[in-house]
Amino acid sequence: MKHNTDKIEEYHERAVLVGIITKEQSDAQTKEYLDELKFLAETAGAVSVKAFTQRLERANAKTFTGSGKIREIIDFIQTNNIDIAIFDDELTPSQLKNIEKLLNCKILDRTSLILDIFARRAKTAYAKTQVELAQYQYLLPRLTRMWTHLERQRGGGIGRYGPGETQLETDRRIILERISKLKEQLKKIDKQMISQRGNRGSLVRLALVGYTNVGKSTLMTLLSKSEIFVENKLFATLDTTVRKIVIENLPFLLSDTVGFIRKLPTQLIESFKSTLDEVREADVLIHVVDISHPNCEEQINVVKQTLLDIGAANKPVFLVFNKIDAYTFVEKADDDLTPTTVENYSLEQMMKSWIAKENTPCIFISAKNKTNIEKLRSDIYKIVAEIHAGRYPFNNFLY
Repeated sequence: MKHNTDKIEEYHERAVLVGIITKEQSDAQTKEYLDELKFLAETAGAVSVKAFTQRLERANAKTFTGSGKIREIIDFIQTNNIDIAIFDDELTPSQLKNIEKLLNCKILDRTSLILDIFARRAKTAYAKTQVELAQYQYLLPRLTRMWTHLERQRGGGIGRYGPGETQLETDRRIILERISKLKEQLKKIDKQMISQRGNRGSLVRLALVGYTNVGKSTLMTLLSKSEIFVENKLFATLDTTVRKIVIENLPFLLSDTVGFIRKLPTQLIESFKSTLDEVREADVLIHVVDISHPNCEEQINVVKQTLLDIGAANKPVFLVFNKIDAYTFVEKADDDLTPTTVENYSLEQMMKSWIAKENTPCIFISAKNKTNIEKLRSDIYKIVAEIHAGRYPFNNFLY
């Protein structure tokens, strides 16, 4: 008997991306943000077909872009079988309502896309509760429009990983009660997490922080010698992983936390409070940076700002520049008068530049190729040993 072995291809929604160029956001920045939005869309399972940009003083209050650009987007959607339009900034409830009427397809903004990815990646009850709370807080001001939208578009696909629905809850009071219950659940979990952290004793704590997809989990795997989920997608890690690590008989705790990103939804920062407490309570932050990324400096600043937002900006930081194996160097010709970019510096020049201007210890590694990992272990040992000596001055000889 012959069996049909043909695989059914998974359908990927076709998406267009929309961003604006303003006085605060240059052409290059907008392109970079849309590239990141494309990666976010791919992480969620969509295929980005085209990106639209427009230069405006500020976003149009009614339709985000101007009338001419929105007409261009409408025409493209109608003639190219587009399922979804994704906007790079958070849309207001009125913008969402107006745009949906005009485009007649599913509309997402950066915030709702990130929330959708978090919902897909949440595995534990704790992470699911955190994400569900963030989703409801986002949906609440958009309640009138969103529930009718969801009713019309039930099924799979991006933007439909909403809070688990038993029915379409159109009553604002019910949503508020759900938010209240989720907050109570998180308070109970917070107490458990605080107790767990207290039970770890007074071991020195280090926390890996950094932009999403810079290699934190790969580094965690190398240092802890245990298998951690690693994937080349954004937000592969949601739940904080804590491992006890011993280097030369000196034990310490290392935690791997959720990656940061530009315009990280405030709802997520609030609901992931306990997860981020691992950062706040760490003795030292190991800030992992993707040195091969053309905008690594901006990513560093995003992480610094997020640390400031969560009250962890005063922590000692050890900078780890990862992915030196992927660093590209494009040498400029002598007669090339175009502005010099990061790619025009050799890795050696970049190293000297960062070591000179950063007032924090740093190291350049490749977690993928295990380059400089032993030096990293040695540096971490010195950091932990110094903290341990200050904390236990009379039993330091044990180590």
